[in-house]
Amino acid sequence: MTEQAYVPRLAVASDLTIGDLARALKAGWRDFLAYPLFGLFFAGLYVAGGVLLYVSLSARDALAWLIPITAGFPLLAPFIAAGLYEVSRRREAGERLSWGGVLGALRGRGDEQLLMMGGFVFVAFSFWIIIAHGIFAIFLADAAIEADPLGWLLSTNGLLMLAVGGAAGALMAFALYSITVISLPMLIDQDVDFITAMIASMKTVQANTFVMLVWAALMSVLLFLSMAPLFLGLLVVLPVLAHATWHLYRRAIPVAPAVA
Repeated sequence: MTEQAYVPRLAVASDLTIGDLARALKAGWRDFLAYPLFGLFFAGLYVAGGVLLYVSLSARDALAWLIPITAGFPLLAPFIAAGLYEVSRRREAGERLSWGGVLGALRGRGDEQLLMMGGFVFVAFSFWIIIAHGIFAIFLADAAIEADPLGWLLSTNGLLMLAVGGAAGALMAFALYSITVISLPMLIDQDVDFITAMIASMKTVQANTFVMLVWAALMSVLLFLSMAPLFLGLLVVLPVLAHATWHLYRRAIPVAPAVA
C-alpha cells in the first residue's frame, strides 16, 4: 500500500444536514428493495446470534444478563453490515452483484484492514460486557434476580444500575460509533488502513456533530425497537440502516473511490 492521497482521503464534508439523513434512508430503502436477499441473509445472521444468545441465557437461568448484552449487541451491527455496504457500492457503480463478490468483501481489500477493525469492534463489545458486569456487581450482586426480575429492575438499586449502566453504555456506544460509522464503509470502498479510516470517521462526526448525533440516536432507537420481537424487526431495519449508512458515507467523504 502506498502513501499517496492519504491527506485528500481525510477531507470530509462539514455541511451535512438532516435532509441528507432522510435522503440516505430513502436510498437505503431502495437498495434493500432492489436486493432483499442480501439484506435478509446478513440480518438473519445477526438475528440468529441474538436468538441463540437468548436461548443460552435462558438455559443458564441468567436472563438478567440479557439487558447489558442487548444494550451492547448493536455495537456489533456495523461489522455485520459490511457485506451490505458492498451491495450498495456495487449497485451504485453498476457492477454485477453475486454472492461470491459480496461475501468476498468481508475480507476487505485483501490487506486485513477490515479484519483488524472487526477485531477492534469485538474487543470493544467484550470490554462493555466487563464494564456491565462490574456495574451489576456494585448494585445488585446479592439480589434475588431470577425470583422477581421485574421487582429487581424497579427497586432502587435496579433503577440506579440502569441509570449508571445506561450512561456508561451510551458513552461507549457513541465513542465506538464515532470511529466506525464512516470507517467501515470506507474500508470496503477505498484502499486505506483502518487507522486512517477511523480518523476520517471521527473527523466527520466532529465536523457535523449535531447531524451525526441525530443519526446515532435514530439508529439506536430503530435498532432497539426492532430487537423487541425476538430480534425479528432487525431483518428489515438492519439492512436498511446499513445501506443508508453507505449513502451517508458517500455524502460525507467527497473523494472518488480508490482503485486497488
